[in-house]
Amino acid sequence: MLDVNTALAHPQVTRRDAYRAPEWLVPEIALAFDLDAASTRVHARLQVTRNAADAGPLRLDGGGQVPIAVTVDGVATDDWSLEDGALVIALSGDAHIVETEVEIAPERNTQLMGLYASGGLLCTQCEAEGFRRITFFPDRPDVLSRYTVRMTADKARYPVLLANGDPVASGDLPGGRHWAEWHDPFPKPCYLFALVAGDLVANRATFTTMSGRAVALGIWVRARDLDKTDHALAALQTSMKWDEDVYGREYDLDVFNIVAVDDFNFGAMENKGLNIFNSRYVLADPDTATDYDFDGVSAVVAHEYFHNWSGNRVTCRDWFQLSLKEGFTVYRDQSFSADQGSAAVKRIEDVRGLRAAQFPEDAGPLAHPVRPESYIEISNFYTATIYNKGAEVIRMMATMLGPKGFRAGTDLYFDRHDGTAATCEDFIACMEEGGGADLTQFRHWYSQAGTPRVTASLRHDGSAARATLTLGQRTPPTPGQAEKPPMVLPLRVKLFGAATGRPLGDERLVVLTEPTAEITFDGVTEKPLLSINRQFSAPVVVETDRTAQDLALLSACDDDPFARYEAMQQLMLDTIIASVTHGRADHAPVIAAIARTLDDPALDPAFLAEAVLLPSDSFIGDQLPIVDPEAIFRARDALRRDIGRSLEDKWRAAYAQGQAQGGFVYSPVAKGLRRLKSVALGYIAASGAGDAHQIAFDQFEAADNMTDRQGALMTLVNGQSNTRVAALDIFYNRYSDNPLVLDKWFSTQALSSREDTADIVFDLAQHRDFTLSNPNRARALVGAFSVNQRAFHAADGRGYRFVADQLIALDKLNPQTAAKLVPPLGRWKRFSPERGALMRAELERILAVPGVSRDMIEQASRSLEG
Repeated sequence: MLDVNTALAHPQVTRRDAYRAPEWLVPEIALAFDLDAASTRVHARLQVTRNAADAGPLRLDGGGQVPIAVTVDGVATDDWSLEDGALVIALSGDAHIVETEVEIAPERNTQLMGLYASGGLLCTQCEAEGFRRITFFPDRPDVLSRYTVRMTADKARYPVLLANGDPVASGDLPGGRHWAEWHDPFPKPCYLFALVAGDLVANRATFTTMSGRAVALGIWVRARDLDKTDHALAALQTSMKWDEDVYGREYDLDVFNIVAVDDFNFGAMENKGLNIFNSRYVLADPDTATDYDFDGVSAVVAHEYFHNWSGNRVTCRDWFQLSLKEGFTVYRDQSFSADQGSAAVKRIEDVRGLRAAQFPEDAGPLAHPVRPESYIEISNFYTATIYNKGAEVIRMMATMLGPKGFRAGTDLYFDRHDGTAATCEDFIACMEEGGGADLTQFRHWYSQAGTPRVTASLRHDGSAARATLTLGQRTPPTPGQAEKPPMVLPLRVKLFGAATGRPLGDERLVVLTEPTAEITFDGVTEKPLLSINRQFSAPVVVETDRTAQDLALLSACDDDPFARYEAMQQLMLDTIIASVTHGRADHAPVIAAIARTLDDPALDPAFLAEAVLLPSDSFIGDQLPIVDPEAIFRARDALRRDIGRSLEDKWRAAYAQGQAQGGFVYSPVAKGLRRLKSVALGYIAASGAGDAHQIAFDQFEAADNMTDRQGALMTLVNGQSNTRVAALDIFYNRYSDNPLVLDKWFSTQALSSREDTADIVFDLAQHRDFTLSNPNRARALVGAFSVNQRAFHAADGRGYRFVADQLIALDKLNPQTAAKLVPPLGRWKRFSPERGALMRAELERILAVPGVSRDMIEQASRSLEG
């Protein structure tokens, strides 16, 4: 067995409490690039100034390159050394001009960090520590510089040259080459540096700011993709206006550019004035993008634009403060998306995502606070905790302060810290001052890991016309944090009549700060029913003693849409868990509740579709002491089959309603109808109806949009009919030249509930179109398969072996992407000893590979320790 301590002996740990201000600053930097995919020369001219009287030598981080030349104040020097990849130069004065020249090879950069080649383009990704792979520099977020960038390149191969800031000048050179110069007047950390060179075209528009300034907008793509950029451009204009209206924040440069690239480790990057996007979040048209894709484009465009203030104008002092920009900006993009359609459905989607990714993270070996205390590789902390839980922390502050107080706090934060590198503590202090609140105890949300669990019970004294709500809270132990003080939990609560379902008074915001508390409600003459954590006002697990009858009534009468959805989900969850635990369960209450929901004419189709969906296999497993994937699948499948059969007429009516709408329209109502139609089709198929797969295949062939086509394909892929293979072949032949749509072809099969899914996935890994070098494709097959609870957790362990094999190979190409796919293996303690031993063995095998990356060592070792 591998000694974890031995594996961890060499990687250096960075700790939050070891932070020290930079000894040297770089107020100005000028970069000159001689661009070529095989060999790029980078000349850097740094103005450096001493920031501490006892500053040591200047240390410039590097990424494996060796300097061709080094000068100080215009004089070549040999008085330098390389230490752990960093260039160290002894300097005696307080201010100097330091120049370096290096040579790098973008086309050999498979890590996709720094300057790399993608589909004929040259582009950059520098967050978190990629800039050091381009040139020597103090690669930390609290060194802010003004950048001037000059690029020269072959004009035929790279006719478009883009960088941060605003364009300054451009021109032609002898030999078919040309040049362009850009300048960014706003100080920024090097992680926000960006450069793109390639054969691109732009979808252009103009946005006029609230002060009357005209901003030139451009969405840059390959010529063949230009017709898929209108949605992204419209989303950009809408988000710019929204940020002015809601936060009073105006864009500050003369241009704003977005570039789509196919090979990208993340979703997108907020580089100042030049956002670089994974093409998945730019390209969208009805034939190739689902409604979910359209929504994702809007949300990510908004997210990266909002970073202009919450991330760029005010950035992070150090990487431990990552949620300062990411959690805040996720909250902002969630609010934006909620304003564009159904706020209730958006909240449901956000909470579902939190429970699918962050709650398991909090309950597993990789649990960490919103502001971590240490890391080996910061790239491993771009997690659901930082982003999604971080957003929930901001949301709780907004709830407690109210709209006016929260806006006052954000105004103070932006104004006070503009142009600086700030901390989470700076943000909280502004919320306290602007909102007039004491958030001392609330700070535990930044320092404690784990998901709080709340118990709630309601007593009624009819003679006194009083109801008493008893609340308790505890946060389970997490690695390194066994004992935890109580959290601040803002819980929205309301009472309803247990017999009538009518409201018994107004909603109240109860802020729980102690381990236990009692809250009284006077004037309650009839037996009450509790609606709690409405709008999901706190990211907690709530345990109540509500019966199936109580939950069914709330699912029909609660006036908070999220609470209504939550009651239905809890009813379904309780039923499935009873079946897993006891081998049987009464399906009738769930079926009756769904029927009542479908018959409610006041509910919009989008909400209906969400309300009647069963909880996922993985979420069900999270509620059990030991996860049994096969038992969960059988229990869930049996309930799904009964719902389909018992309500088949209603599902066919819902399906017909969706079919009745005309051609494709991207609107909240049309999206809701398509979503409900897809859900209805799934239930019709689950019922065993003889014509279900013909209905699905007919929809597949007649579809005028990807939402309907993929929805039908998913139904066919999960089934046993011969039309499954035909549909997959048709889909592949139609879209084999479109990488983003082909990703759907891979992931749809990897997520199938069929018994032979593992064999299908193993074959797909040998397909000519599968590659680990593209992160999207790796995630589409390996990532999707690893969250398929039934196939991945096959009792013989072959699913674990397959994923481990892929991660070992991927780690040699792209450690960041590989490390992010480790967590499903890391949950080994949640399963039976037999499965757990198999998962643990694969983690040990990964760590035993010679040359395993620091990224993988951190993720796999922590998973084993957990």
